[in-house]
Amino acid sequence: MHYSLIRKRLISVFALLLLLQTAQGLQAQEAQQQTHKAPLAKLELKSGDSIVFLGDSITHQCLYTQYVEDFFYTRYPKMRLKFHNSGVGGAKAWDALARFDRDVAAYKPKYVTVLLGMNDGQYQPFNETIFQTYYKDMQELIAKIKGIGAQPILMTPTMFDARAARMGKRKRDPAAVELYNSVLAYYGTWLREVAAESGFGFVDMYSPLNNITLTARQKDPSFTIIKDAIHPDPPGQVVMAYALLSDMNVQRQVSRINISQTAKGKPTATAKGGTLSDLQYTDDGVSFTWLADSLPWVVPQEAQLGAELTKLGHRMSQESLSIHGLPAGRYVLSIDGNVVGQYANTALARHIELQSNAKTPQYQQAMKVALLNKERNDGPVKNKRNSWRAFQQFARIKRELDAQGDQKDKTQVARLDRLEKQLENQEKTIQESEAADLALEDKIFKINQPVARKYVLKKVVARKKK
Repeated sequence: MHYSLIRKRLISVFALLLLLQTAQGLQAQEAQQQTHKAPLAKLELKSGDSIVFLGDSITHQCLYTQYVEDFFYTRYPKMRLKFHNSGVGGAKAWDALARFDRDVAAYKPKYVTVLLGMNDGQYQPFNETIFQTYYKDMQELIAKIKGIGAQPILMTPTMFDARAARMGKRKRDPAAVELYNSVLAYYGTWLREVAAESGFGFVDMYSPLNNITLTARQKDPSFTIIKDAIHPDPPGQVVMAYALLSDMNVQRQVSRINISQTAKGKPTATAKGGTLSDLQYTDDGVSFTWLADSLPWVVPQEAQLGAELTKLGHRMSQESLSIHGLPAGRYVLSIDGNVVGQYANTALARHIELQSNAKTPQYQQAMKVALLNKERNDGPVKNKRNSWRAFQQFARIKRELDAQGDQKDKTQVARLDRLEKQLENQEKTIQESEAADLALEDKIFKINQPVARKYVLKKVVARKKK
């Protein structure tokens, strides 16, 4: 009896211990789960918010940034954001740190996109020491971004096009040409891990450029959208803009209009992205007035290939129109009195897409916005970016001289003095450029406002044969 009682008590104790261990394990697991951060899923923006595009020469090109701006100018014409390009040719992560206070923090950004790494890898096969420098400087840069209350959006380095490098005239180290794209993949994979674990935004620039290039080379082995192997051409920069906006889950559709008749023949419509009025079915078609909330996203002619490669209009800017109950036949669609296309009743019943139709007044209005923004970026925005080249040289030389102690290189000292004099007018250049930038942006917000459009659909009358 005594042994049986002891045995029962021991079993009870072991059961209690097991229960406590299980509970503690669950609590530890729950605590660990609670510390995990969700990566930034989408941009939360309002008028007055500032976005800084921080980077190297690929950002200094003022192209993918320009196309992203075009998207916001046309998709959110009532929301005025503040865009600041902070790219400098040749920049590494350390260079971004050197100019951070004036070129990033001064604009009080809500979001800072970071595109660095192409130069940091130094165009050679993977080197752990070089990567550790990038690692250290990027960690410091991220900390500074967080320190000003901004949200970092880390973007992978773009593609190094080895085939384009081999086709080019510039002599390069064959080993570097073969391996450098994979070095950039490594850098980008690390950035993805940092973003995922820290709750930052993340944009994969690398994969879309590589995947589109690989697919295109199945038909054209010499295809490239990065002719110099490093800097994406305008179509490639559209791919980059698409990647940024897609990964940040922006609003993809411009509008959807669905028109039909009730059983009693009464016209009815459902619409998203605007206000539809004056709907009428006539004996030979349909007419209505449409005031959209936004315009389609379009890019200048030199970048159109990028729009085609990404199916930009369909995926990011769809203007859908479907009309049901039309008698069999073909119909001419006019907007504000201008013919934009001819469609079968069956196509209209399925739906047609108008966002890439250059004949529509909405497309033409959006193109005016894009061209004015191109003028803005080619002019004052790029002028301001060019002024930072001298500062970058100054900061690098000063860093070298500081490391030399008392025995300073006289040639470097002389160069530093010349650059310092050159920089005396930099602030003036920045302020003048920003004033010109703002003046052009004011013009953009005068022409990017949607207006009511009159749609008329008429049946094509077949000509009688003689």
